[in-house]
This record gives sequence, structure tokens and C-alpha cells, in this order.
Amino acid sequence: MSSTTSIADLRQEYTRHRLDEADVLANPIAQFKFWFEEAQKAEVPEPNAMHLATVSPEGRPSLRVVLLKGIEEDNFVFFTNYESQKGQELIQQPFASLNFFWAELERQVRIEGRVEKVSEAESEAYFQSRPRGSQLGAWVSPQSREVPGRHYLEEEYARLEAEYAGTIIPRPLHWGGFRVIPDRIEFWQGRPSRLHDRINYQKQENNWIITRLAP
Repeated sequence: MSSTTSIADLRQEYTRHRLDEADVLANPIAQFKFWFEEAQKAEVPEPNAMHLATVSPEGRPSLRVVLLKGIEEDNFVFFTNYESQKGQELIQQPFASLNFFWAELERQVRIEGRVEKVSEAESEAYFQSRPRGSQLGAWVSPQSREVPGRHYLEEEYARLEAEYAGTIIPRPLHWGGFRVIPDRIEFWQGRPSRLHDRINYQKQENNWIITRLAP
């Protein structure tokens, strides 16, 4: 008999915090920043790691983890290869959903909204702030496309490392940022007996309407 617990029997009671309508800030971006700072203080590993959901023109959803790189006024910024699967899907279907899960705090944040590219200047500034290895990686990887093997990436990296030795590495034109401009943000706090707290912000014109959702 295996001692391994079955998937169906895996459970955890959430008891760390609570979330009430009276406690949240009026603006969800400010509320997100507050929770993000608490995640940093709690030393959550990579608190800026987020699931990014996109959809193809055929309606097929896809999901992957990317890193949040900025919160600007009312939008969330990340960077990627525009020619990758996610890049092309965001260009063709400019809507996305983000999900942050901070297990140590038993918290989750879901964000939905439209997507647009950031300015060339913003993409350039961030690219030049990246570690040199990451800059080379943006040139080396034909992201989401088939490659003949690991050796291809390593050989191309070595070639470009030699080519750009002692010089500034330019930003590839196919690499840059996207911003998600939210119209819906939900804050989820784990609670006992699966009666979780869900506080939802919905954008209506220039105002955010706050409601509680059933868990």
C-alpha cells in the first residue's frame, strides 16, 4: 500500500488573513501595490511571477508564467518577444488575464483587461537595463519556434557574445513590452472551510465598483 496521499485528498485549511469590503482601498491598483509589498516583506519567492492567459484567433486559450516588470498608474507591464506565441496572440487578440498566487499569504489576484504595446522608448530603456546575458538571450531565442537542439542556442549565444564583445547590445526590433490596462481586478483571500473572501473591482467609466463574490 502506497503512503502517497491521493490528489483528491490533498487539502489545506486557510487561516492566515481575512478580507472585508471595508478594509480594502478604493483603488485596486493601490490595493495591489499594498498586497505586493506585503508579499515582498513575507519573502515570497518571485512575488512578481504571474500567469499570463492569452487566446488565439481560433479561441484556443494558452497560459504561461511571466514576470511583472512595472506598475504604471493604472496598468501592468511585462516584456517579451513579439514574435512568440503569446506576443502574436496579444497582437491579434489584444486582451489578457493575469493571475498572481502568493501561497505563503494564502492570496491570489486576478486581473483582466485590454492590452497594448508600450512605447519604443520604454522598451529600449528596459532592454538596456537588463543583464548582458539576458540581452543576448533575446537575440538568440526564436521564441516558441522549433530549434534543432540545445546546441543551436549555445552556439548562437557564443557567436553573438563574440560579435558584441566590448560594445552595446542593440535591442531586437521584435522584442519589447506590453501593458495590461485592467477593467476587472479580483482579490482572493483564503479562509477556513473554503468560504474564501473574494473582493471584486469592476471598472465603470472612470470609477471602480467594489463588490463581494461568493467563494
